[in-house]
Amino acid sequence: MKKKNKLNRAYWERRYETDEIGWNIGYPSTPIKFYIDQLKDKSLKILIPGAGNGYEAEYLWNSGFKNVFVIDLAKQPLKNLKKRVPNFPKEQLLQADFFELSNTFDLILEQTFFCALYPALRLKYVEKMHQLLQTHGRLVGLLFDFPLTESGPPFGGIKAEYKRLFEPYFKIKTLQTSINSIKERQGK
Repeated sequence: MKKKNKLNRAYWERRYETDEIGWNIGYPSTPIKFYIDQLKDKSLKILIPGAGNGYEAEYLWNSGFKNVFVIDLAKQPLKNLKKRVPNFPKEQLLQADFFELSNTFDLILEQTFFCALYPALRLKYVEKMHQLLQTHGRLVGLLFDFPLTESGPPFGGIKAEYKRLFEPYFKIKTLQTSINSIKERQGK
């Protein structure tokens, strides 16, 4: 139980204070950006959990999507997003525990949140994602493809594990290696 408490709000705030944010690439992840560029319905209600500095949220907002919500345990990344996008509504920047969120969305974008959770929380994550999505909603994102590690975050995972976790709750349309990841994440 002690280990599970390590990745709490204080842990994530400390990571931002000490600039230990190796997942932060400073712009929207290329595969997510390409997906966003294909979206036509600007009224979609979109959630980005554990969004960090929220570059994907910023890109969505600047592309005309105004129904975007960001949730993070830490306050600093939400402040960073608000500083870059002053007109982003405060009520859409949620400093809260993802597992306590009670709302529904048309689209949820996964970008380094899943890999930042203890692997023991993965089934709970899948169940919560299913609960948060509208009936015809979509969960779209990137999952790391490297053996599960005990040290992290990020914690790894493999395709077989993802299928085992997600298939009982979701119809998987695509689960393949991204061909347009950033150089540091190629093949992962």
